[in-house]
Amino acid sequence: MITPHLFIPGPTTIPDAVRIAMNLPMEDMRSPEFPKFTLPVFEDLKKVFKMKDGRVFIFPSSGTGAWESAIENTLAPGDKVLMSRFGQFSLLWVDMAERLGLKVELCDEEWGTGVPLEKYADILAKDKNHEIKAVFATHNETATGVSSDIAGVRKALDAAKHPALLFVDGVSSVGSLEMRMGEWGVDCCVSGSQKGFMLPTGLGILAVSQKALDVNKTVNGRMNRCFFSWEDMIKTNDLGYFPYTPATQLIRGLRASLDLILAEGIDNVVARHHRMASGVRAAVDAWGLKLCAKEPKWHSDTVSAIFVPEGIDANAVLKTAYYRYNTSLGTGLNKVAGKVFRIGHLGAVDEFMIGGVLFAVEMTLKDVGVNIKLGSGTGAAAEYFSKTATKSATSATPAQAKAA
Repeated sequence: MITPHLFIPGPTTIPDAVRIAMNLPMEDMRSPEFPKFTLPVFEDLKKVFKMKDGRVFIFPSSGTGAWESAIENTLAPGDKVLMSRFGQFSLLWVDMAERLGLKVELCDEEWGTGVPLEKYADILAKDKNHEIKAVFATHNETATGVSSDIAGVRKALDAAKHPALLFVDGVSSVGSLEMRMGEWGVDCCVSGSQKGFMLPTGLGILAVSQKALDVNKTVNGRMNRCFFSWEDMIKTNDLGYFPYTPATQLIRGLRASLDLILAEGIDNVVARHHRMASGVRAAVDAWGLKLCAKEPKWHSDTVSAIFVPEGIDANAVLKTAYYRYNTSLGTGLNKVAGKVFRIGHLGAVDEFMIGGVLFAVEMTLKDVGVNIKLGSGTGAAAEYFSKTATKSATSATPAQAKAA
C-alpha cells in the first residue's frame, strides 16, 4: 500500500537524509566522543533562530514541554503576564499559564486574527509600575492559519520602555517563517521537532536570550521544577551531555535537518515557504473559498485553514481525502471544528508536492458536493508557480538544495 500523502501542519514529511540519519544502532550518550557531536548542534540551532546571545535547550518532549520550561524558569506564581487568545494553541498556552499560577491579563481576540498590537501597546504603556513580567505572543496559530507580527510586539515594548520578557510560541514557525530572535529582542522562543525541523515529534526546543538566563538567576519566589530545570541542563550541556538520557536518534536526525536547512540558507527557506503558501492561496481563491485568516496580514506561510461552504461538513472533506485519495489533511479544532480543513505546507515541500495536495483537495471538494470546477485551483497555483519560478530566491526543498 502507498503511504498516505501527509499534508497536516505537523508532523511533517521527513526527508530521506533525516530519516536515514536516525536509522543507526543505539549509542553511548556518555562516551567521550559524544560532545563532538552535540556541541555543534547547539551552535547551529542558534543560526536558525538568528540569536545574538543566549543558548538553546533540547528537551525530550513536545513543544509543550518547552513552553512549560520557559515559564517555570523565569516566572513565579502570582506574576502578571500579558497574553492573547485567538486559536486552539494560543488557548492552550493561556491555560498552561493559569494552571502554573500566573495572573494573566488576557486579550481575547476573534479566531482568524492574531496578536493585537494596538491593545498590547496600550496595556504596556499604562503599566507604569511594570507589573507585567512577560509578554506572550503566538507567532503562528496553527489552528486557524494565522501569523502575527513579532517585530511589532517588540516595538510596543520598546515604545513603552517596558522591561518585560518577550515569549514567542514558534512551534509552527521556526525553520519555516522569518524568525529574528536577536533583532526582535525575543527572550524565550519555543519550537518542536515535528514542524519546520522535519523530524518526528519528541524534541522540545527552547531558545533563550541572555536576559532570560539572567532573570532565571534572580527571580524571587521561583516555581518548583525538576525535569525542565535550566540549571541542570546548563551544567551538563556545557560539557556536551544531558542531565538525563537524551533522545539520541532524534538529535542525530536534527543534525541532518540542520545540515539541510543551512545548506539551503534560512532566508531561502523562508522565501520558499512564502512561495508555496502563495500557490495554495491562489488555489483557494480560484475555488471561491475563504481562508480562516481574516486579512492578508494574518496569512500564514506554513498552514492554510480553509472554510467549507455552508451545508458542507469539513469532516467529510477529511474522510473523503483520506479514504478515496490517500491524503491526510488537517482537521478543524475547537471553535472551527467541522467548519475548516487545513493544508499544511511546511517543511520539505516544493511545487510538485503542493500541486499534488491541491489535486487531491480539488477532487475531494467536488465529491462532497462543493460547486467547483476541476482544474481551477490547480491551474491557478500552476500559473502562479510558473510566473514566479525565476523570481523566487529558491524553489528547492532542503533535500534538493543539499544535492545541488
